[in-house]
Amino acid sequence: MTIFRFATALVAVSLSAQTIPLSEYKDRREQLRKSLDGAVLVLFGETDDGLGDTRDGFFQEPNFRYLTGWNEPGAILLMDAKTEQLLLPARNERRENFSGRMSAPGDAGLAELTGFSKVAAVEAFETQLFKLLESSQRVVTLESHPRAEKLHAMLAMRKFGDATPMIAKLRAVKSKTELALLQRSIDITLDAHRAAWKRMQGGLVEYQVANTMTAAYHEAGCERSAYPPIVGSGKNSTILHYFKNTRRMDAGEVLLMDVGAECSGYAADVTRTVPINGKFTARQKEIYEIVLGAQKAAIAAVKPGITFSKSDAGSLYAVAYAYINTHGKDLHGESLGKYFTHGLGHHVGLDVHDPQSSDLPLVEGAVVTIEPGIYIPEEGIGVRIEDMVLVTEKGGKLLSGALPRDVKEIERALANK
Repeated sequence: MTIFRFATALVAVSLSAQTIPLSEYKDRREQLRKSLDGAVLVLFGETDDGLGDTRDGFFQEPNFRYLTGWNEPGAILLMDAKTEQLLLPARNERRENFSGRMSAPGDAGLAELTGFSKVAAVEAFETQLFKLLESSQRVVTLESHPRAEKLHAMLAMRKFGDATPMIAKLRAVKSKTELALLQRSIDITLDAHRAAWKRMQGGLVEYQVANTMTAAYHEAGCERSAYPPIVGSGKNSTILHYFKNTRRMDAGEVLLMDVGAECSGYAADVTRTVPINGKFTARQKEIYEIVLGAQKAAIAAVKPGITFSKSDAGSLYAVAYAYINTHGKDLHGESLGKYFTHGLGHHVGLDVHDPQSSDLPLVEGAVVTIEPGIYIPEEGIGVRIEDMVLVTEKGGKLLSGALPRDVKEIERALANK
């Protein structure tokens, strides 16, 4: 290992060790407690089959992770107006034989490890829950969770509320620590895109480019892709969620790469569309610059209070759509708005699509994508440009702008690969 490689490895290890302090998770729970209105919160963490997930690995339920920071399977959070407790599964030697040692009730130092002064066994779940319900008639849980139905059956006479919108409201505003973790995921994702630009050429198969990108962020210490990589050349660039990545690409086509890393639990979502041979054709350039113009117009309009809604005449979507629909024509002389076939953006955080409605106003501290696109199957040209933006009091702050977007900058970067 060279000195350079050794230094790079140390950086990767250091970055992958970044965590959110337990005090921040406690603060989040305190904020949520203000919305409970005397109800008891029951939040189920993700489970596994005791043997581990052999396909994707364990993935904690994001709302549970947001409130607890706990990343082992089978845990439950119980909370009311005054108390909180984390319930953990008993030790299971067979499971640990497959997945490694897990924390269990009775272990030394659990309060320091979890941030909860009270840690009990999941086997005591019903007993602990009914104790809390002695002074409350309402239960709040994630209504979409698979275990919600059983909870309803167990507490048939109780009133229920959905915790999802309460937690989503908190998750929309990113803390300084979250912003740092998101920026790290973005920066590593941009490096993955640069690696793809250096490798791509006519004759390669799309999955070879995708593999180059995923290898780049795994090497940097990230745990997984934030979503299945989309690498589409030629006509495949016009398919919005093209996951096959199996076509051999040709020089003269565009290559759309919608690929993002998940690092320390936080997702990145970045798309670039570039010419495979390093030079846009006149038509490709025309379509590309219309999409870029729409994106720049939308980013300039980002501010607290604005929405992504398609039904709101003053929304960010309306800004981008109006730009696309008033610039350029298809081969039949018709406006291009009909080729912008998806929403303009979404929130990003622990999920690549954080749980926020497009009809809700953006708030200061939110991180969103801005991703207009034009997809014309008849011409084999699909262009999407997607960047991540922080909503600030003064407007939108571009977080992924270090990766070139302008035609000349892209062509210059590809010429120097």
